[in-house]
Amino acid sequence: MSNAADDDYVYDEATGEWLPASEAAKTGADTGDDAIVVRDAVGNVLADGDQVTLIKDLTVKGAGQTLKQGTVIKSIRLTGDEQEIDCRYPGIKGLVLRAEFVRKR
Repeated sequence: MSNAADDDYVYDEATGEWLPASEAAKTGADTGDDAIVVRDAVGNVLADGDQVTLIKDLTVKGAGQTLKQGTVIKSIRLTGDEQEIDCRYPGIKGLVLRAEFVRKR
């Protein structure tokens, strides 16, 4: 009787090969982190809890408000998308900004 882990294969997109599930689990942690790298306008890597500064004036749809260049946004959260970050700002609920419009502080 064979081991179940020997029978399961997983396609690794980084290498383009089929790997046994046991090997994919070892390298999966490294591949998962690399898949969701969010970079700001100048190329700095963003992480949950970072502070960012706006690099241009942004009109917020639905809020009737404009966020000015230089506005500091504290404690961002990554959404899982490469270009979107979730933010909190007084008077605006559910603010999501594109990473290309911010710079890490």
